[in-house]
Amino acid sequence: MANLGNPCGLPLPALTNDERYMNRCLQLAQLGAGRVAPNPMVGAVLVHNERIIGEGYHMQYGGPHAEVNALNSVLEIDKPLIAESTMYVSLEPCAHFGKTPPCADRIVAEGIRKVVVGCRDPFEQVDGKGIEKMQAAGVDVTVGVLQQECEKLNKRFIAFYRHHRPYIVLKWAQTADGFIAPLYQEPGSRMLISGQYANRLVHRWRSEEASILVGRQTALADDPALTVRLWTGKQPIRLVIDSNLQLPQSLQPFDGSASTVVFNLQRHSVSGSANLLEGVNYYKLAESSNMVHQVISALFKMQIQSVVVEGGRKTLQAFADVGMWDEARIITNTAMYAGSGIRAPQLQAAKLVHQQQLDNDLITYLEPALT
Repeated sequence: MANLGNPCGLPLPALTNDERYMNRCLQLAQLGAGRVAPNPMVGAVLVHNERIIGEGYHMQYGGPHAEVNALNSVLEIDKPLIAESTMYVSLEPCAHFGKTPPCADRIVAEGIRKVVVGCRDPFEQVDGKGIEKMQAAGVDVTVGVLQQECEKLNKRFIAFYRHHRPYIVLKWAQTADGFIAPLYQEPGSRMLISGQYANRLVHRWRSEEASILVGRQTALADDPALTVRLWTGKQPIRLVIDSNLQLPQSLQPFDGSASTVVFNLQRHSVSGSANLLEGVNYYKLAESSNMVHQVISALFKMQIQSVVVEGGRKTLQAFADVGMWDEARIITNTAMYAGSGIRAPQLQAAKLVHQQQLDNDLITYLEPALT
């Protein structure tokens, strides 16, 4: 639904102390956006008698976690207060040795007696084990404070480990009368629909996702670079569906400037890791039917946590028809009318989340109505 503020004029419920400190955890966690994936964004706050004595967030993939950064931020004069404080953390502390030691062990070692957790971590090596480890050591653990907000912050991570598939965003630009491209188009040319401000936003969206997908017709007709150029951020892995490997290698998705995976029926060179070569990799699918489910399964195997599907209509509609999407972002140029061409995809059972206007472009955010 749209952000309407408080239209009824009724008093909004006051946040409890736990909710206020968890909200601060969420603010901190967002500072790690774009730098911690495929790890989740996490914030932590250490509170003694309603005074924050330490706070931190997961700053960099492979670096210390939020809880450790919060503990390390405590001033020397306040260190004796750590054991008497409450630790707030937006995601369950880890219980396993990964790139860093278990945060649950550090919390126990510091003598902290109370921990408030926003939501459980669905990653199988954690998933309740961090909570159990702390409880077994006598720590009072509360779980579920601002749970929906905490899960929404890490919706990609949550979807990947809870549903065993990437988080899927459908995106397209359309004219005011609902067309996304002309019926006939010379290769390498394209109908420019969205304006400069929306284009910058699209590149920001790309930087926030692990991968970006197009079908063969779009790759041939538009020759898109599928990279982040109008924003600062990490390049998504470029995904192209080309069943019979018919696309010319002179196209931009094959220029080696970013990793590319070609889904096809003939050739395979992917090791199964998201650490793909800066070049062209090939993933062989089993059959030409059930293409969407095969691609989704392949992305999960490659540990790719999210994908933005950018086109064309056939590919977008294929995902929509089987209900495989978590968000849709539609850019409508309210000043452009095509009169004819390729119609925009149709979504069933979609609900409005938010709209924003950027010059002539109306951007509509939707999500499945049944979730």
